[in-house]
Amino acid sequence: MPDGTTEPEEGGAVPVTLSDPERRLLKLLCARPEPVAEEALASDSALAADTVRGSLQRLRSKHLAAVEESHDEVLKLTTRGERARARALPERRLLDLLCDAPAGLDPAGSALAGFEEEERSAAVGILRRRGFLAPGIPFRLKPGGPDPTAPLPEESTVDAIVRGAGAEVDRAVVPGLVKRGLVAIERVSHRRWAATDEGRRVPLEESEAQLGAVTPALLRDGGWKDAVFRPYDVRAEVPFVTGARPHPYLAWLDEFEELLLGLGFEQAEGPLLETEFWNADVLFMPQEHPARSIHDVLSVRGLEGRAPPSDLLERVAAVHEGRALPGDARPITPGWRAPYDREIARRPVLRSQTTAVSARYLAAGPTPPFRMYCIDRNFRRESLDATHHVEFGQCEGVLGQEGTTLRHLIGIFRSLAEGLGIRSLLVRPSYFPFTEPSVEGYVKHPRLGWIEVFPGGLFRPEVLRPLGVRVPVAAWGIGVTRLAMVGLGVSDIRDLYLDDLARLTTGRV
Repeated sequence: MPDGTTEPEEGGAVPVTLSDPERRLLKLLCARPEPVAEEALASDSALAADTVRGSLQRLRSKHLAAVEESHDEVLKLTTRGERARARALPERRLLDLLCDAPAGLDPAGSALAGFEEEERSAAVGILRRRGFLAPGIPFRLKPGGPDPTAPLPEESTVDAIVRGAGAEVDRAVVPGLVKRGLVAIERVSHRRWAATDEGRRVPLEESEAQLGAVTPALLRDGGWKDAVFRPYDVRAEVPFVTGARPHPYLAWLDEFEELLLGLGFEQAEGPLLETEFWNADVLFMPQEHPARSIHDVLSVRGLEGRAPPSDLLERVAAVHEGRALPGDARPITPGWRAPYDREIARRPVLRSQTTAVSARYLAAGPTPPFRMYCIDRNFRRESLDATHHVEFGQCEGVLGQEGTTLRHLIGIFRSLAEGLGIRSLLVRPSYFPFTEPSVEGYVKHPRLGWIEVFPGGLFRPEVLRPLGVRVPVAAWGIGVTRLAMVGLGVSDIRDLYLDDLARLTTGRV
């Protein structure tokens, strides 16, 4: 046909328009009695893989081709697994050290200095289960135990995964390797295509070449006048485009915010660049005291901070110096028995805690009852490890109303934990400069054990009275980044800041 459209045959073929790649692929499918893999079609048709995939999907939308899809689970070493294999697995390194130390190894000794705590714990646990270690400390080989030079099942499995020898993989040890972050299980899809009965009825004789678009060259030389253009098939389905995907950590934070909104909290925000006044002074943290150092604040040079309202500054200064507030007959407490330095109060710092947002919120005079939360970044001078980072997320919150007690605070912690699917919550007394009583809530990470994520307490009168708040206020600064580690199954806080597209596009970190 001059327009490239097939006409229905007596047998009932449906009129359909085919591009050249679609026609070539359909001819290949009709010539095969069995379904064909996409890779084989790309090879036989000499078309690019992307062209093959797109053309097959269009044939499917026209009901001319059908697909059979199967899925396999493929084991691969993670980046951590590749590093461990390059150095030898921790259990092998420990076993080699024990072979050279008949008297045993002290857990705190220099011989084990090259092991991270997590590595050493995993290695000791595996060697004990395998019967290599004698009971007690120091670590030493068990007399009459297994041959320490023989390959360990974990080593053999890792080697088999690298070689792609699936039959040699010990499935019993794979879950342990996955839990340790050495091996990842990836889901791989395989598609095999075949022509449908309708596709086999379509006449596929050679036709005049069809064009899909007008080019500048055709316009210049007038070639478009005699060209045959491929008609549009308005019945064809439009491909679904997923677009961008949020970072798994950010997606998790959105879910966490939904829990807070469901509990009746409203959102507040505050600046990342703060002053010592809002970051510490208004929270009754002494200006020159070791208690202030627990936050390891990062100072900012070359800037001058803005002073708070003068009446608020004077009330906070009175509390720090142990003087009575205006209108009061006596001071709240003896204070810190030191002069309050108003210049320190103006000093700019990077916010070390979102409690500064709570202070600003309370200073604005909210009407009780009130519930506020803020999820944002903070900065501290930290040594990087699995649970500490220079930049970290914190979920600040306050609950203010008559009759608020510590039971309300712990109830909020339990509601949030249960909303995230966390069933194990441990709460114990603690200390913070601006709350009394204070508690810490711990949740259990599958690999790191108990980690502290729910610190909080009731704001002290020294905090509330200068701000003009007359109702008890429960406050907390949830370690939301650590909490996300539990929710996302991450064992190292640094993994939440990865830019590894191969891992991010799977939705896992």
